[in-house]
Amino acid sequence: MSFRTVVISKTAKLDFSLGYLVVRDVESTVKVHLSEISVLLIENPAVSVTAALLDELIAKKTAVIFCDAKRNPYAQLLPLYGAHNASLKLKQQINWSGAAKQLVWTAIVREKILRQAAVLKHRGDRKHEMLLAYAADIRPGDVTNREGHAAKVYFNALFGMAFSREAECPENAMLNYGYSLLLSCVNREIAACGYSTQLGLFHDNMFNAFNLGSDLMEPLRPLVDNEVCNAAPVRFDKAEKQRLLQLLNREVTIDAAKNTLLNAVKLYCKSVFAAIEERDISRIRFPEYEL
Repeated sequence: MSFRTVVISKTAKLDFSLGYLVVRDVESTVKVHLSEISVLLIENPAVSVTAALLDELIAKKTAVIFCDAKRNPYAQLLPLYGAHNASLKLKQQINWSGAAKQLVWTAIVREKILRQAAVLKHRGDRKHEMLLAYAADIRPGDVTNREGHAAKVYFNALFGMAFSREAECPENAMLNYGYSLLLSCVNREIAACGYSTQLGLFHDNMFNAFNLGSDLMEPLRPLVDNEVCNAAPVRFDKAEKQRLLQLLNREVTIDAAKNTLLNAVKLYCKSVFAAIEERDISRIRFPEYEL
């Protein structure tokens, strides 16, 4: 079972040899067996990667994330056919009924708001009671936008009344980085199950290649939010990135069993697809985590 998050920060050449990722730079050569790697994060645009290695990483369903010149996640490597029956899965996805998608989306939004409320309660903020009321008041498809109302209360409670998600600040930089990591892990599981990341339940942006990933990651966001709030960053640098990367190996509970967040995401995504196909939200297994 893969468990490592490998980060390449220096200028280096990455290639494949006898089952290993081989990292060569001017100082040393390091090898890591591909079976151990869950996420490969390439931070430096000066890194070169062989096609043979990319082919093996795709076969292993490793999440490969490329960063831009500012070392922020920019792109992801995903297979065109992540499962042997990808064509069948895509046909099923296209034919998902509006009622089934609405049912599952409502459950996802409710869970997200409940997790946000848990973050505020953990931090001793009485506004968590307002979020619990929003969660209880959600209607099918969240037609009254309880998610949006909850988000405004939630982020102002965490980061202050002047905070805006559009502002350029260390908090937003750290949030965006953490969300990008979560999205990449969710996208990997969507592709591995044979579905398209583009066809969402609620998100339907023609410019977003990851609409379904954006849907499914929603209940996981508060884990990043709480970590950013704990960090109280005055700048966004290597230490803050490492702190977020460590979240991927955080121990969580799913289906009454302990697991890493990375492995729990796999079980969670599969449970969502089962819930849609069977129109039964009781099939959904959300990862549970301590703050």
